Amino acid sequence: MSRPPELKIDFKRYDHPVVLTVEEQAKHVGSFGGALTKNLLLKDKKHRLYIVSALADTKVDMKILSQRLGLGKGGVRMAPEENLRQVLQVPLGCVTPFALFNESASAVSLLLDQGFKSKQSCYFHPLTNDVTIALSSSNLDKFLLSIGKQPAYVDLEASPVVGKDNPPDLADLVPSGAFCSSEESVENPTPKDAPQVNVPKEKTCLPEVKAKPKVQKKGAESSESKVPTNNGANVEIFASDVLEVIFPLFLSEASKKLNIKQEELTQILKLDDFKRRAAPDLESVTNMFKNAAYTAGFHAGFDTMLKSGLGGMPSRK
Repeated sequence: MSRPPELKIDFKRYDHPVVLTVEEQAKHVGSFGGALTKNLLLKDKKHRLYIVSALADTKVDMKILSQRLGLGKGGVRMAPEENLRQVLQVPLGCVTPFALFNESASAVSLLLDQGFKSKQSCYFHPLTNDVTIALSSSNLDKFLLSIGKQPAYVDLEASPVVGKDNPPDLADLVPSGAFCSSEESVENPTPKDAPQVNVPKEKTCLPEVKAKPKVQKKGAESSESKVPTNNGANVEIFASDVLEVIFPLFLSEASKKLNIKQEELTQILKLDDFKRRAAPDLESVTNMFKNAAYTAGFHAGFDTMLKSGLGGMPSRK
């Protein structure tokens, strides 16, 4: 996605400890004069996603909003945390319009509180929740337009009549694309005869890759074929897979050097008990590396966003 090198967006940046709620954020930036905001990630029954960005005191009625979008009374609900990671690519507590900078979130619809326009500046997290950005609605518009998003300001507290003679006033803001996640594919399997009306399957779900068979040497069973290629995100399964690979190799080499059958060596060393004891430690270490890599990705993305688009005032700690 091409963007102008200099957007000349005026903003203030406040660094603070990680916060997960508006109340926590207010403790660190509430006295600086900007308006606090709340940001919701919603999902409809067709797995289309919406960010609703509103002033902290704006009342957002989910049922009314759903009707105004033309989705019925129960058409939208809070999106699962998985969508934050996979689509917005932000941590928990960090839903933000700035996440639309990511290509993976290009099809997410954004509804902005029209109350933003009456405020001198509003607070938003960028791609991490240990930083707050303060900027006006006009400067937010510059950013959104630079990534191809047309700002849509809405009276989120309005309750217009929706019916046969009164079509949904926000229907134009319903996105055309849906998102496929591993959780959704298990909970809601698609029937074979169901038409795909949103996004082509090959663009939302990775195709199954069939590996070519490998010729194994005598006495060495294939452990690689037992390891699924898509379990990296599940720490428990990943740790189990690693142990299933390591222990057969260990037994094979140890039995050769000690001239003992693998079955006897397994009983002598009580490897099954050892695997049960080792699994939690391996899961802990794996999760630590996973979180470290995830956090590094957020900060790298945030720095890229600031350098490529936001040319405002220096950081204020």
